[in-house]
Amino acid sequence: MNNIIGAMTALVTPFKNGKLDSQTFEKLIKRQINQGMNAIVPVGTTGESATLTYEEDRECIEIAVATCKGTNVKVIAGAGSNATHEAVEMAKFAQKIGADAILSVTPYYNKPTQEGLYQHYCAIANSIDIPVMLYNVPGRSGVDLLPSTVARLFNDIKNIYGIKEATGSLDRIVELLKLAPELAVVSGDDATDFPTMTVGGQGCISVTANLVPNLKSKLINLAKEGKLQEAKELNEHLFELNKVLFCESNPIPIKAAMYIAGLIDTLEFRLPLTPPSNENLKKIEQIIQKYDIIL
Repeated sequence: MNNIIGAMTALVTPFKNGKLDSQTFEKLIKRQINQGMNAIVPVGTTGESATLTYEEDRECIEIAVATCKGTNVKVIAGAGSNATHEAVEMAKFAQKIGADAILSVTPYYNKPTQEGLYQHYCAIANSIDIPVMLYNVPGRSGVDLLPSTVARLFNDIKNIYGIKEATGSLDRIVELLKLAPELAVVSGDDATDFPTMTVGGQGCISVTANLVPNLKSKLINLAKEGKLQEAKELNEHLFELNKVLFCESNPIPIKAAMYIAGLIDTLEFRLPLTPPSNENLKKIEQIIQKYDIIL
């Protein structure tokens, strides 16, 4: 089983007139391929998966797989749900259509116990053969997948290989790697991508990479090569951008930045998400002018 690590992008989902803009989505993926990313993640949190229809979910995964075919860029399909049977169906679809792996978020809203989380992930992973990356984001889901449960899953289930850890806590990453040294831990928090790499992390699933994939891929590669001073300087260069892209709920700021930069044609969200305030829009515009965004 080939574990997928490195520089990865949590893709936005572009809309036009309320519908999925499939042409722009394909164009965005090609840009990721051309700018050195190792993998893309369609229909995750950043892709507004919570408001996509099942048909749109599937279409996004299909487009991603078709566009990456014949390249070295892998597809980790978002396949999570707060209903285990739905997550299983999405995982099976992702495998059938040719995704290289799945990313499965902790079940949101219903707040399962650690045993419930364990059984949820066992059911998903055992329903497919492709690799599974766990996704812990308690700030959104309302439940924390604890290191002891992660280690138990990693040890018990052969195709669970890693975790996107989005707590932003380095303590958590150190604890995960102490309990499961072979676990692939990737950063799910752009501000801590570099520190994560220095304590044994193996990559990132980035929001910022939607805008500057060339810089995010360079950061991860520098860290992997042990060029820590250069990686640190690049991380500091990206600090302002990482910060402003979370001035409102993700993916509101990143979509606004991409619209300003000319990467997407329309600034559309699905309710209950709305465009950023005028104040934040100006702030985003000012900050992104400091960066060389390659179209």
